[in-house]
This record gives sequence, structure tokens and C-alpha cells, in this order.
Amino acid sequence: MRRSGWMLLTLLVLLVTAACGAKETANPAPPKAAEGAKLEGVPEGVQGNIRVAVIRNLPSDDHTKQFLDGARSEGEAFGFKVDTFIAENDDAKFQDLVAQAIQKDYAGLIISHGKKDYSYDMIKPALDKGMKVVTFDTIIDKNGETLPGVTTTFQNDHMLAALSLEALIDAFPDRKPARVIKLWFGGVPPLDRREEIYKKYEEDGKIQTVETIGPTNFQDVQGDIANKVGAVLAKYPPGSVDAIWASWDEMAKGAYKALQEAGRKDIKLISIDISNQDINLMREPGSPWVATAAVDPKVIGIMDMRLLAKKLAGEPTPDTYELEPKLIRKEQLKPDTNMTNLKDVVPGWGQADDFNEAWMETLREHFGKR
Repeated sequence: MRRSGWMLLTLLVLLVTAACGAKETANPAPPKAAEGAKLEGVPEGVQGNIRVAVIRNLPSDDHTKQFLDGARSEGEAFGFKVDTFIAENDDAKFQDLVAQAIQKDYAGLIISHGKKDYSYDMIKPALDKGMKVVTFDTIIDKNGETLPGVTTTFQNDHMLAALSLEALIDAFPDRKPARVIKLWFGGVPPLDRREEIYKKYEEDGKIQTVETIGPTNFQDVQGDIANKVGAVLAKYPPGSVDAIWASWDEMAKGAYKALQEAGRKDIKLISIDISNQDINLMREPGSPWVATAAVDPKVIGIMDMRLLAKKLAGEPTPDTYELEPKLIRKEQLKPDTNMTNLKDVVPGWGQADDFNEAWMETLREHFGKR
């Protein structure tokens, strides 16, 4: 009897195990390529353990965070390991970060905001090592020579400046020239390009600059500009200044604070670039911030990562690529408008169709990040 009982118990265990096994195989996990196997239709250069670095020479402001998020999310959707670094507008630190990245086993680099006087020499060792490189707002020029194989991307800064300045002029149809406090500083490629258009508007008599203010504390641009604009406003009684034009929205946020603290409702604020914080400030009751011209910073990161992926895949890429901006006016914003749904009120905002290859969609599907 004891022997028969053990046999019966063993039989029951086997039956339960078999039933559980049948249940598990009834709903199998989605098939994935085996470790080391290649995905059909996807170039070999973008398969495997692909590591890329994104290195940015600006403070960690909203624009930087969104740019890095776009690059990181798109790279991870392709199965890449993406490392990001911020140099806080410290050129020495920036060059050191790039040099360190070149010594590591990255397949490619995205380099943002390198300056003309060192970018050629900084990037060349990466190309010599066989790395692929895409840059954003970086000037590569040494004695008239550039670096073949690098795709340089930019926002269309001339258009950004023109859109914002036209909005400024439209706000004062009876005033020519409009009197402007300019927030700008030189030595940064995108701001230098915006300055080219600003100067043309000055030369054409459309605007008159009464003050030019720029930051010196890049660890706190908003606070620095708020203090400087606040001090300058005391020099100009109501009616003597029409608008503040900010060539970078981080400075615009400082100017906004200064205007609010001084109670200056007579001066309008127009800027370049946008973030959720900007949208919230523009939308506040009685806000002087009436318009901004911008490119979706997340899309910039996405496009740079796609271009880098195409280089890794061995596919042709353009030497240069510019992203087209849009003008966002205060009156377009709804109570729930943010960077994610801005496309609902600004036609064409955030579109990211360029360089989107079929094999990229295969990678997104494989890694579960559509």
C-alpha cells in the first residue's frame, strides 16, 4: 500500500507539471532574435553592442535636457547604449570630455556647440580612429578646411532671428524704429548667426538698440540676466523702450523676472527657443512675453541620432542639415498647452520625418520602443 501510494503521488506530480508546461506554451513570449543573431533587413553596422556618446557644451537648461532626451530616446529605440555629457559652457571641460570619449569604445559621437577655434582639432582624432560624428551648432573650420564625413546640423538661425524680429516689429506698427534692449553675447555659433540678421534689421532702420546685455555667470543665466536687466530698467522710464529681444530663451526667463519685479507692463518680450517653463510664463495673466521663434529641441536630438545611425549603417548622409523653426505667439497657447502637445496649436511643430528609414522601424519594433 505504501509503494502504491508513492506511485500515485508521483503520477499526480507529473500530471500537474505537464499541465503547467502546456499552459506556459499556450501564450508564448513574442519571438526575439537570439543573442548575436542579426535582424533581417537591418544594416550590420547598427546591430550588436553599439555605444554612442552625446556631448553638449551648454548649461543644463531646458533646451539641453530636451535635446539630450531626443537623442537618448531615439538611440535607445535602435538598441544603442547612449551616454550623455554636459560641459556647462566650459570650453576646456568640453574638449576634455570629447578627448575622453575618443579614447573609449564608442562607435559614434554627437557633439553640440563646439567653437570654431578648436572644433577641427578636437574632432579630427575621432575620425582618424574610425568613429562616426554628427555635430549640432558647431563650426568646423581650420584655415578654410573642414572635416569630410562629418554632418553638421543647425537650426535655421537666420530664420529664427527673422521670425522673432518680425513679431517684435508687428507688435509696434506705429513705431519705426522699435526701441530694443538686446539680450545677446558673442562667440557662440547660433547666437552669432542670429546677430547677422539682427544687424541687418538695425541697418534697415527697423529696430534701434538702446542696450545690449549678456550673461557672465553661466551657472545661473536666469538670475544673472534678471539682475542686469533690473538694473538697466531704472535708466529707462515708461515709454522709452518698446521691447526686449532675447536671442536665447534662458536669458528671456531672466528678463521676464526683472520686468515682473519692476512692474514694467510697457515693455514686451520676444525670444528665441522654447520650453515648458517658457510656455507657462507666456501664458500667465498680463505676461509681457508675447512670442518666441523655435525648433523643437527634442526633434533636434532625434534627427542627430538618426543621422549618426545612418553613418554607422554605411548609408550616405548630407554634409549639412538645417531644421526649420516656427513662430509661437502667446495667443495661440491654451491652458493645457505644453511641449508635448504644442503641435496641436502650431501647425508643423515637432514633425520628425526626415531620415526615418524602414530598418529603423524594424529596430524600434524589435526593442519594443515604437
